[in-house]
Amino acid sequence: MAFRSLLLAALLFVGFSARAAVRLPHILGNNMILQQNADVRLWGWAEAGRTVKVKPSWSKQTLAARADGQGRWQLTVRTPAASYEPLSITFDDGEATTLSGILAGEVWVCAGQSNMEMPMSGFTDCPVEGYADAIVEAARVRGIHYVKIPSRMSMTPWEDTNCRWQVVDPQTLAGCSATGYFFARMVNRALDIPVGLILANKGGSRVESWLDRDNLARHTDEPLDSMEMVARHKRDFHRPLLWGNATVHPILNYTIGGILWYQGCSNVGDPGNRYSERLALLVEQWRRDFDCGQVPFYLVEIAPYNYGDPNGTGGALLREQQLRAAKAIPSCGMVSTNDLVFDHEGNQIHPARKREVGERLARLALNRQYGMTRLECHSPEFERMEVRDGRCHIRVRHDAGGLSRMVGLEGFEVCGADSVFHPAEARYSRGSGIVVSSPAVAQPVHVRYCFRNFKVGNVYNGAGLPLIPFRTDDF
Repeated sequence: MAFRSLLLAALLFVGFSARAAVRLPHILGNNMILQQNADVRLWGWAEAGRTVKVKPSWSKQTLAARADGQGRWQLTVRTPAASYEPLSITFDDGEATTLSGILAGEVWVCAGQSNMEMPMSGFTDCPVEGYADAIVEAARVRGIHYVKIPSRMSMTPWEDTNCRWQVVDPQTLAGCSATGYFFARMVNRALDIPVGLILANKGGSRVESWLDRDNLARHTDEPLDSMEMVARHKRDFHRPLLWGNATVHPILNYTIGGILWYQGCSNVGDPGNRYSERLALLVEQWRRDFDCGQVPFYLVEIAPYNYGDPNGTGGALLREQQLRAAKAIPSCGMVSTNDLVFDHEGNQIHPARKREVGERLARLALNRQYGMTRLECHSPEFERMEVRDGRCHIRVRHDAGGLSRMVGLEGFEVCGADSVFHPAEARYSRGSGIVVSSPAVAQPVHVRYCFRNFKVGNVYNGAGLPLIPFRTDDF
């Protein structure tokens, strides 16, 4: 019986191959969203030398490409402006295949580790705040689609992986990235256009997990032999190269409008500027490989977390590197999450408040990519400090008309020449800025704000965005 089943499967395969039907990568499928007003790539496989004709429903033109000696073919087609009008594409190499339910809109990749992966339904012991409301409201949502790329490892780059586009509704939303969905929902509401999300991430991954072999060889000491990888990194999600090969490489031909990045926890402890330098390498690599120009890259500051010691600074130092990267990388920005944890979440690596994270990312995109320049998107950020009369006077940029409170500002510390920090009192006035002082430090030298693993501040600008943690020292 087993032999007969295998024989039948083989005959079916031969029969299918004999038909030489064009084969498409899974990322090109029904209900996909194509980047609007762009020359998008379409590609696949056919019998070597065979001509593949491509007919988009929105064009009178029929395009054609010839499969090369390995059976690969590729062409580009100009997409229309974003709308909710269903589109279709027919691929024909002698046997037609039609994709339907397609929309033109904005396409964003949601990359990183588990806080980006975290679905609307949450993880075990890790709920998403507002989950039920979002599920109910999804009945009224139109034009938000997502595709989850399976998290897989490979020593060599994959050309395809099994995935399927989903239309967001109350039945499908639970599986979508919560951060990605709340980003898409705000963009969709603001611009009234479709938004497509490509979810390509892996929980626990490091920035090195996504670098390619050439970057790893040239710029890191990471092992590139599989046995050495296993020996150095017992946890598979910490291993370099592998996740990028099988999780991102299959989507690199897809035409996108931007990348959202939520990662960093697994790189806490990296020395100096190593993380920021390697993140810059990754952005350059992906922009090159996606070949969509200098697409925006927006990253999320890692949230407060104990990391074994709430008063330690390993997490704070990684956040500092994230801000450094956001400033150094062209067309990049960072949203702060210093305020988006509850007091009881010190040991919760997956904070529940994902709506605000996604919406802050959306504010960046709406302001910087989509022309809504009156929508404030920047958190207040340390600019300069003066010490006068035993008090530190802090000035910030991006205050959006002023800070949200005059007194009761929390999260500040000061030190004197002994470099020992003490909790400080802080107040704000338009004329003096943030005035920080401590009775324990008669002659202050440096100030820190929320520069701890788990330290939550309460300082916001006039647009409701939190002050980014900072320090004025370098020790």
